[in-house]
Amino acid sequence: MKKLTLISSAIALVLSCSVAAKISPEQAARLGNDLTPLGGEKAANADGSIPAWNGGITSAPAGYTPGMHHPDPFKDDKILMTIDKSNVDQYKNLLSPGQIKLFEIYPDTYKMNIYQSRRTASFPQYVYDATKQIATKAELIEGGNGIVNAAIGIPFPIPQNGLEAVWNHLLRYRGVAASRNGGQAAPTATGAFTIIGFDEQIMFKYSEPNATPEALTEENILFRFKQGVTSPARLAGTALLVHETMDQVKTPRQAWTYNTGQRRVRRAPNVAYDAPGTASDGLRTTDDFDMFNGSPDRYNWTLVGKQELYIPYNSYKLHSNEVKYADLLMAGHVNPDYVRWEKHRVWVVEAKLKENTRHVYGKRVFYIDEDSWQIHVADLYDNRDELYRVAVAHGLNYYEVPTHWSTLEVYHDLNSRRYIAIGLDNEDKMYDFSVNLTDADFTPAALRREGTR
Repeated sequence: MKKLTLISSAIALVLSCSVAAKISPEQAARLGNDLTPLGGEKAANADGSIPAWNGGITSAPAGYTPGMHHPDPFKDDKILMTIDKSNVDQYKNLLSPGQIKLFEIYPDTYKMNIYQSRRTASFPQYVYDATKQIATKAELIEGGNGIVNAAIGIPFPIPQNGLEAVWNHLLRYRGVAASRNGGQAAPTATGAFTIIGFDEQIMFKYSEPNATPEALTEENILFRFKQGVTSPARLAGTALLVHETMDQVKTPRQAWTYNTGQRRVRRAPNVAYDAPGTASDGLRTTDDFDMFNGSPDRYNWTLVGKQELYIPYNSYKLHSNEVKYADLLMAGHVNPDYVRWEKHRVWVVEAKLKENTRHVYGKRVFYIDEDSWQIHVADLYDNRDELYRVAVAHGLNYYEVPTHWSTLEVYHDLNSRRYIAIGLDNEDKMYDFSVNLTDADFTPAALRREGTR
C-alpha cells in the first residue's frame, strides 16, 4: 500500500489493545475544537488543497425546496485537471490500487476530472451533541460484533482500531427515516442495460432524536429496511425486509423475502455476507450494499492510518434530473464527464478474512471520509490476494436533513469488466426524508402487502 500519513505512535500503540478501549475526556474535548464535531481534522492540509472545515453546507441554494433533485451549488466550478492514462503515474500517491486498476482496464475511456475540494458535509446539532456525549462511553462488545452505550452520534469519533472506524460508517447519520424510489442497472459489455426499479423505506432507530443507549440495547434494533422491486415485470413484486440488530451475537440480522411465485413470506437467513445482492447479476455481494453492511465478524480489522485521496464528492452533476440514464450509463463505467473528484483526507481500514471462515473477498480495504464516516472507495480482493472488485460511492449533501450520503454506488467487477450502479434516481422522484414511518411498516405482514400491491 502507498505511503500513508500514519496515526501517531500513541494511537498506534492502542491498536493492539482491546476493542473495548475508550477515549479520555481530554481527547473528547478536542471535538469541535481542533477536530470537527465528528472527529475529522478541522484544519486545512499542508498546501491548502484540502481546505479547513467551516461547518459544511448550512443552508440550501436559493430556490431549493424539499422534493427537488438537489441543485449544484458549485455549478460554476471549473475542472482543475484531468487524470487519464497519460498522466496517472504522477498521481498514484493520491489513488487507491483499485482506482489505478480502472485506468489499466479502460485506458481509452476512463478518466478523473479533478475539482476544487469543498468540505460540505454537515449534520444536525443534536448529532454533534450526542457524539461528544457518547465519545467516552461507547464500547464494542462480543469481539466487536455489537455495540453498547451509544445512540444517535458517531460512537468512536477518534477511532482506536479498525472495528471502531467501520462501526462509525455503519452508524453514521443519514436522517431518521427515508422513502426512496429509483433503481439499479448492470450494463453489458456493449453498454446495454435494463433498469431494475425499487421502492424502498428505511427507519434508523439509532438516529431518532429520543433514542437512548438503554432503549437501543433493550430493543436491539439499529434500523429497519424494506425493499420492493417495481420493474421489470418479470421481477416486480419481489420484496425484502431486514431488521438490523445492535448486538449481532445476541440476535443476528433478521431478514424475510416475499416471492411472487410462491405468494408467501419466508425467513431469509442467507441475506448476509457474500450472498449475491438482489437482481445484481452476481456483480456484488449482500454486504457490499452501502459499501459495507452487516456483521463484521468474519474479518480481522486494522486501522492502517490516514491519507489524502481523490474521492467522488459533491456529486450534484451526476445526481441531476437533467441527466438521463442513457447518458450516464456506458460500457465499462459511468460517464466520467458527470463525475466530480476531489481531494479529501480518508481513514484507511483493512479487513482480512479470518482463518476457518469463508467469503469471496479475502481482503477489503475501505477509504472512509473523515468528515462524514461515509466509505467512498473500497478495494476488494479475492482469496488469492488479487484485486477482484472496486466500489465507489458518489456523495453529496442532502440539504433538507442535512447529511452527507451517497447518491450513487458503483461496483466494478474487474474479471467480467462489468459494473452495477445502485441508487439511480435521475429519472425518478427524490428521496423523502420527511416520511412518517412506524415499526408496523416493517413487519412480515407489511412485506406481504409490499409484494402484492
